[in-house]
Amino acid sequence: MLHTGNVRYLVGILVFHATSLNAEWNTKDFQKREHSLTKPYQGSGFGVPNWDFQGSTMVTSNYIRLTPDQKSKQGALWNKIPCRVRNWEIQINFKVSGTTRDLFGDGFAFWYTKERMEIGPVFGSKDFFSGLAIIGDTYSNHNNPNHQLPYLSAMVNNGSVSYDHEKDGKHTMLGGCQLKFRNKNHETWIAIRYENDKLTISSDINDKRAWAPCFSTEGVKLPTGYYFGMSATTGDLSDAHDVISVKTYELDTAAGVPKEERPDIEPESEFIAAAPKKQEEDSAPSMSGVKKFFIGLLVVLGILVVVVVGIMMYQKQQENNRKRFY
Repeated sequence: MLHTGNVRYLVGILVFHATSLNAEWNTKDFQKREHSLTKPYQGSGFGVPNWDFQGSTMVTSNYIRLTPDQKSKQGALWNKIPCRVRNWEIQINFKVSGTTRDLFGDGFAFWYTKERMEIGPVFGSKDFFSGLAIIGDTYSNHNNPNHQLPYLSAMVNNGSVSYDHEKDGKHTMLGGCQLKFRNKNHETWIAIRYENDKLTISSDINDKRAWAPCFSTEGVKLPTGYYFGMSATTGDLSDAHDVISVKTYELDTAAGVPKEERPDIEPESEFIAAAPKKQEEDSAPSMSGVKKFFIGLLVVLGILVVVVVGIMMYQKQQENNRKRFY
């Protein structure tokens, strides 16, 4: 027979292991319900409490579909309430699915930005945004051999830089990782953690109930008072982009770190200042392409001149031969 002390010991061990496993995937910090989204989505009316939606977005009982699996669709979902805390984590349960195996697009984005509810060309939202974008790109315009799609990446912008679709955001990317999240039969999650000016992106796309690291980077400064949102777009290729739930947490602020809001700072990262220079550097190959075109054109014209002169000389020689014959 087990003694009471042994029973307490065994219970303590089980609780410790259960807590450890749960802590791997779920945060212990305070959930911000005004920035979260769970089923059932509808409130007393037809809308979703604390959230606005636009474009092709459709609200169902099991998911919020930003785009159907149809061409040329854009949809978005935006939180109505600005985030006033400096350190936060947001966990998004999402699904991207389609009927094709090899050709699909275009992708989705998570936003923490000054602007909201503005449909645009960057995965369903506006270009020259101010804030943070986490982009799930499923179609390659650049055919970059360094990474395979789908690809998850981050961009910070102060409103001065355009997202470069032709380069798949190469020169403004803070970091990224390949993430094969399409057509999964289980839940797929990403986590965006912003803490003490450090951005960390993690995922759980293999139903492990544990976060796998994607990338992290320091020196990212984001103001308070911006809005959370999600958007998606399709073009000539398509996918269905669904949001199932959003869980937002306020993180504890470390001792000695200011807790007050900072709404007046500009979004900042090392790539904002560097991006225009790199974009100018990319213009050099296009100039060499123009030069090659003109050089090729001159070569073709030169060949034509030689051919025409040769024909004229041949005709003249034939005419001289006929005169000698007569």
